[in-house]
Amino acid sequence: MKNKFNLENKVAIITGASKGIGEAIAISLAELGATVIVSSRNQDAVEKTAEKIRSMGFKSEGIACHVGKEDQLVKLVDTVLEKYKRIDILINNAATNPYYGPLDKADGGIFDKMMEINVKAPFNLANLCFPIMKKNGGGSIINISSVEGLRPSEYLGIYCISKSALIMLTKSQAKEWGKYGIRSNAICPGLIKTKFSEGLWNNEKMLHQVTKELPLGRMANPDEMASLACYLASEASSYTTGSVHVSDGGHMIAGI
Repeated sequence: MKNKFNLENKVAIITGASKGIGEAIAISLAELGATVIVSSRNQDAVEKTAEKIRSMGFKSEGIACHVGKEDQLVKLVDTVLEKYKRIDILINNAATNPYYGPLDKADGGIFDKMMEINVKAPFNLANLCFPIMKKNGGGSIINISSVEGLRPSEYLGIYCISKSALIMLTKSQAKEWGKYGIRSNAICPGLIKTKFSEGLWNNEKMLHQVTKELPLGRMANPDEMASLACYLASEASSYTTGSVHVSDGGHMIAGI
């Protein structure tokens, strides 16, 4: 079983990997032997994370890429392919949520921005990696969705819609690409202590209100999502595709 988690000679691209869940996944995949491409918008930020991984004795490179810009996605994939000759693992983690409020008060620009980053970017990047994985005889795509894509929360409507669409993208990829040995799965985190959710966990009253309803009674750390990503990226999950993995401390069974 231990060998099934071995990612030596595998190349992984992780978007939104300079902090939070993405950084935790990058470190964990590198520990298992993968060469990890840390990607995010800022070159200094991704290089800082890549250097952190290298200082641990693992293999990593930072390549800046704004996932909302298709030319940068193409450059990212071309750069990785030219240097490493393969892409085995793609983790679409980058996301945005610039609006908290009722649906009827949101404008079309906000909707478009969220769909562009949270859905279209994973769609485009996976399509760029598809022929490479197909040629190599397989690969693993992991889309980081959210419990908000399974059950809507008030004032997070557009974000919920985008994450729900990402789940269906995952299932569609799995259905169409399975015959090429390419697996696609989704992870739906609950409340995780990251900068993305800082507005909630920095508010003690709000945090207490949310966590008291959770069966596990607490929020999670980013590395608690990384172990699930390691499973889905490796041969340990060789018969798993099109699945939606919830890691939420019991949010989906609680009365929140």
